[in-house]
Amino acid sequence: MTTPTVLPDRAVAAAGAAASPGGPGRPGRFALFGRLRYLYISPAVVFVAVLLYLPFVWTAYLSLTTYDGLGSAEFTGLDNYVRMFHDEALLTSIRNTLLWVVGTTVLPVGLGLLVAVLSYDLKGGGWFRLPFLLPYAMSGAGLGLIWGFILQPDGMANQVLTFFGMPGGDTEFLQDGPRNTIAMIVVWAWQQLGVNMLLFVVGLQSIPRAPIEAARIDGASGWRMFRHVIWPLMRPLTTVVFGLALVASLKTFDIVWVMTQGGPGRTSETLAVTMYRDVFVADDYGYGSAVAVLLTTITGLASYVYLRRQAGREEG
Repeated sequence: MTTPTVLPDRAVAAAGAAASPGGPGRPGRFALFGRLRYLYISPAVVFVAVLLYLPFVWTAYLSLTTYDGLGSAEFTGLDNYVRMFHDEALLTSIRNTLLWVVGTTVLPVGLGLLVAVLSYDLKGGGWFRLPFLLPYAMSGAGLGLIWGFILQPDGMANQVLTFFGMPGGDTEFLQDGPRNTIAMIVVWAWQQLGVNMLLFVVGLQSIPRAPIEAARIDGASGWRMFRHVIWPLMRPLTTVVFGLALVASLKTFDIVWVMTQGGPGRTSETLAVTMYRDVFVADDYGYGSAVAVLLTTITGLASYVYLRRQAGREEG
């Protein structure tokens, strides 16, 4: 019986070096590729830095200055940030942005989930879902033009309500805040419902059938089936859908600008509209940059808190 030979550590290291593709004393081919991995990803890193990080750094710098687009910027420190919290228009903008966050994460996501669940096992469900998908093909500007015409004073909505003798025929949907913001949230939800519904349908189709069949055998159906089986299995997708809706709500601009331009009297502005007005209409680049930094900070913090909370639920 032959006793296996035990090599000392130096012999093992020498054997590994000799067997490496680069030969003894030189790194192997895979080790060389590992060292070059930073070189491979450097173009993408530079691309992201140039398009994202450098503009943000420049915006953050402008937020500390007074600059009207002409001449040189004058450094003023935190004056723009102090000014923000004494600006009633900005406080109204923050309130409207919070309304957008609540409305556009509850209405289109909740209704999209409801339509997806109700039409999933329905015969001809694809045709039932088609009308909900069509509005998503429209741009935000086109949507704003159409609904701005419908909801304007003495517009189509007022005329239809008056013709059928229904209450609200004299309502000014876009003239008073926060009613105008709520009206635009409903319009946005009407457009976004379809894509959220489609995402949830894809999520339902990816659920394994075995847990559902087992729950049916145990007598689960309806609300119990959804709450205890379907909803937990769809939680990862729901996290993504809510996250996308949250970010979209915080940067809402096009539909507000087209329908009301933030008016009347800046009562329907969001933070994105306020930023645009201060920079490109009022030529107040310093103050507009401060609003942009505030919006970016709120978006980042809200996304971070939401994702951490969802991750904690999944781990728990």
